[in-house]
Amino acid sequence: MQHSTPNHLMDLDQSCSTNSGSSYCRTNSETSDDFNSCSSDTNSPLCCSGTGRSLDFRPTLSRFGAIRHNNNNNNNKLGDQKPTDLELEMMKERFSKLLLGEDMSGGGKGVSTAVTVSNAITNLYVSVFGPHQRLEPLFPDKKRMWKREMTCLLSVCDYIVEFVPASQNLQNKPSMEMMMSQPRSDIDINLPALIKLDALLIEILDSFEETEFWYDEQGSMSGNLRSGSFRGVPQPQRTEDKWWLPLPGVPAGGLSDTAKKHLKQKRDSANQIHKAAMAINSSILSDMSIPHSYITSLPKSGRTSVGDTIYRYMISTNRFAPEYLLDCLNISSDHEALELADRIEASMYTWRQKACSNDPKSSWETVKEHMEGDKNVVLAERAEILLFSLKQRFPELAQTTLDTSKIQYNKDVGQAILESYSRVLEGLAYNIVGWIEDVLFVDKSVTDQQEEC
Repeated sequence: MQHSTPNHLMDLDQSCSTNSGSSYCRTNSETSDDFNSCSSDTNSPLCCSGTGRSLDFRPTLSRFGAIRHNNNNNNNKLGDQKPTDLELEMMKERFSKLLLGEDMSGGGKGVSTAVTVSNAITNLYVSVFGPHQRLEPLFPDKKRMWKREMTCLLSVCDYIVEFVPASQNLQNKPSMEMMMSQPRSDIDINLPALIKLDALLIEILDSFEETEFWYDEQGSMSGNLRSGSFRGVPQPQRTEDKWWLPLPGVPAGGLSDTAKKHLKQKRDSANQIHKAAMAINSSILSDMSIPHSYITSLPKSGRTSVGDTIYRYMISTNRFAPEYLLDCLNISSDHEALELADRIEASMYTWRQKACSNDPKSSWETVKEHMEGDKNVVLAERAEILLFSLKQRFPELAQTTLDTSKIQYNKDVGQAILESYSRVLEGLAYNIVGWIEDVLFVDKSVTDQQEEC
């Protein structure tokens, strides 16, 4: 399996400033909880031999305010202890949820580690960037929280390796073949790229510290918090009031040329980052294995799933034109586009399954090469082209049923981290493009009004 960095990353340094914020440093936490370790302090209690616990050790349920016993003071009451560090308590809670697989009963019925890590990254994104709906720097505590916790979550990738043969030269002896470990190729290629995109997005927000425009509060800020895909963000230009977003305001004479140039440069940079993150996300999703539950739920007939109209066009024409077909379908909403994408994708895998029925162990590429011209192969290829054109026409399309199934049943922790990280960066980049378009739209409206007067 080959993994490659998308072409969109090659020109990022030319359009985005490289003076990004500090990179992630994966160091051990300076804070630790040593309930079971002996302190080297001379004033610390003695340790019981063979147990490693101090003589006055008692379980501490700090979240529930339980009593911490101390031999020097037997009159401690509930709540007498000093308040614990809030950040440390939050990290303990997150770490516990990761180990429990989000099963708070402790019965081991939680989700897989991969899904837990994916959910942790998604929830962290919502906590940090969910309330942030304007072009301005993140609050310092939010920025620290994002970098610190992402450093912990991404540190898992440091220990995901693959073994490759290598020769070892020994003194006065012939070289010896042995297996050496190295970072897994998909992580080694994509994770540094994602960390770079992350820093560039934070830098774009930091560049709007002093602006000529401002925001007027309007409506609730919680209406845009979504779970699942981050691609269902409203279209950038304001064709109708977005009651959950603050409205940008500009001076009566409009923005200066310098401000407009800055906005357009950052919009182009964020747009490139969005494309790069989307390309990485699509690549990771394509590498994930298809769940058995999805295969068993496929329709028996691809024609039934895709519909008679689309099927007749796909099978009757010699030169398949997906754009013409999409124009004829006259799709009016994102909901209709997502429903159509699910049907096309289900039909595509149904036809692939039928084409591979004689040789189920062979890959699709092999079957396609040896069965060129077969009806099921032709239909599956055209369905793939149609699905690609549909996603190109609706770039904000939410994830399909197959994509969400892959994420739900994925067991690979490395793929889970790369998929969720690229997905949230894709959403943040798309939001930034939308916020910049809003400001430019308001500025253009003000300028046009002045010209009319």
